Amino acid sequence: MVKIFRTIDNNVHQINEAQEGSWIALIDPTATELVEIAEKYGIDVDHLRAPLDEEERSRIEVEDNYTLILVDIPVIEERNERDWYGTIPMGIVVTDTMIFTVCLEDTPVLSTFMDGRVRNFYTYKRTRFILQILYRNATMYLHYLRIIDKKSEQVEERLHKAQKNQELLTLLELEKSLVYFTTSLKSNEVVLEKLLKVENIKQYPEDTELLEDVIIENKQAIEMANIYSGVLSGTMDTFASVISNNLNIVMKFLTTVTIVMSIPTMIFSAYGMNLNAKGMPFSKDPMGFLYVIIISLLLSMLVAIIFRKKDLF
Repeated sequence: MVKIFRTIDNNVHQINEAQEGSWIALIDPTATELVEIAEKYGIDVDHLRAPLDEEERSRIEVEDNYTLILVDIPVIEERNERDWYGTIPMGIVVTDTMIFTVCLEDTPVLSTFMDGRVRNFYTYKRTRFILQILYRNATMYLHYLRIIDKKSEQVEERLHKAQKNQELLTLLELEKSLVYFTTSLKSNEVVLEKLLKVENIKQYPEDTELLEDVIIENKQAIEMANIYSGVLSGTMDTFASVISNNLNIVMKFLTTVTIVMSIPTMIFSAYGMNLNAKGMPFSKDPMGFLYVIIISLLLSMLVAIIFRKKDLF
């Protein structure tokens, strides 16, 4: 899909034909669309395909008539009817007259610009547009990191009530998301540092503050991801130990119960053997059966009391 936007009378409008100062957004484009754009605007088609590869690394490539900026953006992935978080590449191609974005999905990072919800956004101010995209990207990371933190707290509350594998698996998925975020944010940080040195992208004094904000937001996201990842990893280790300890307690309880219950079993087994009745205690007493049961219960209670004092119950 190819969408073309341009700022007209300080408002963003979607137009049919690209003009100077336009923004061309390629969302999961077809091979035909990529070739047409590449031939029409003199862009290497491989550079347009690069953001469509989920394993592509973040980087900046400077060519004679354009510059490619490749960064990782956060996305929500649905697996097993649940929302999980990952990252995918997004490409920004800057030429002398317009700007292009290439992405596999219709991401919230760009949709806010398409809807005209970003202040001081003009498609023809290409340097500012790049910085605004990168700033929006960093804030999306922070937003998703807060959601991940809240989800982990909810899972921890469920783990306090019932330790189940499902909760631990959920924490594992959240930790994987944080690892993806941390790796992508660090790659984006390298891109931001290199962006300061790219001569093809003009640096304007009025955009200096915005660039500083982008760098600060990205660093803050990295710190938050590292903190949440450390907390989550510690939580998983703790609850894994708790679950293992609970299993040991259950096994100890079952073993103790088995020992207590084995005493009546041994007595009843002895009386159930095919032996001469003269040698069996209480064999001729009409209340003998009751006596044997009472003795068995008393011995079991005595053993249970001993185990209780030793904190085995």
